[in-house]
Amino acid sequence: MLEQLVRRRYWWFTLSIAIILPGLYFLLLHPLFTSGNAQLGLRASIDFSGGALWEIRFAEKAPNEVGSGDVAQAFGIAGFENALVQMSQVEVDDALQANALVRTRPLSADTPLQERQAVEAAIGAQIGLHTIERLESVGPTVSRESTINAIIAVFGASLAILLYLWWAFREAPHPFRYGMCAIISMLHDVIIVVGFAALFSTFNPRFEVDALFLTALLTTLSFSVHDTIVVFDRIRENLIEQRPGETFNDIVNHSLVQTLPRSINTQLTTLFTLTALLLFGGETLRNFVVVLLIGLISGTYSSIFNAAQLLVVWEHREWRTWFGRGRDKSGETPAPTAG
Repeated sequence: MLEQLVRRRYWWFTLSIAIILPGLYFLLLHPLFTSGNAQLGLRASIDFSGGALWEIRFAEKAPNEVGSGDVAQAFGIAGFENALVQMSQVEVDDALQANALVRTRPLSADTPLQERQAVEAAIGAQIGLHTIERLESVGPTVSRESTINAIIAVFGASLAILLYLWWAFREAPHPFRYGMCAIISMLHDVIIVVGFAALFSTFNPRFEVDALFLTALLTTLSFSVHDTIVVFDRIRENLIEQRPGETFNDIVNHSLVQTLPRSINTQLTTLFTLTALLLFGGETLRNFVVVLLIGLISGTYSSIFNAAQLLVVWEHREWRTWFGRGRDKSGETPAPTAG
């Protein structure tokens, strides 16, 4: 089986597409086929979208006793029209209590205390006893700067990685390919992580894209690139020591077989640590750890089954054969000479 890793490269590409498509559905298409107030794509936290986030718990109300319309009406009376309300439930002392996550415009910079008091009074009059568990408010200027910085961070990291790999593999044939294949592999990981985040946002109202999510995404890029560099470095070494008649496919496959145990063992240590954090780290870290776990698995897979395989596709320019042109009988070409 290990001797067939490169030969079965289109199997790996198909598996990647099969994993990516559900995430893209929840990211782009899901609300088109649902009714109600389904949200398109990711649910951005107030760090990026701006506004105020209220978490309100109704200690004396069961989940079926408080509706989102009741909470929205109370906020409207307090001056926060068009509030977005998502109801959930929490278990306290073996009893389920109603819980509401509410998004509104930001609190006024001049009278934040008065606005909070108005909301508390309106909810008390409309629904009853409650406590405000959390209140965060971010203005539009800060949220816009956070969004721009996040985009710059991702694109800046990608550009730096491309330039570094181009320089690091300058002694190998076609060094630019190594950098581009690593970037494409990273893009695969980003799409998978973002797609799963969109899925989680659809079914879990507490899952939001916040600063921790961005941290997890950038960490995923480092996972992916680290493992990809290990594989690419072994390919470069084997190209230098190539045997007569050895094809590029043979060299890549041999390199993958050599690095596969190291890649799996290295990532397993991180996997065990993240699993322990997921089980015992508390709720505040749960979303962050879940995203890291998905990114770790995707990054390990993509470095072996995508990045290296893309080098083979590029070497043979196989996109010409996808349309029935330029097909040869063997599908093999001699390995390029290093130097």
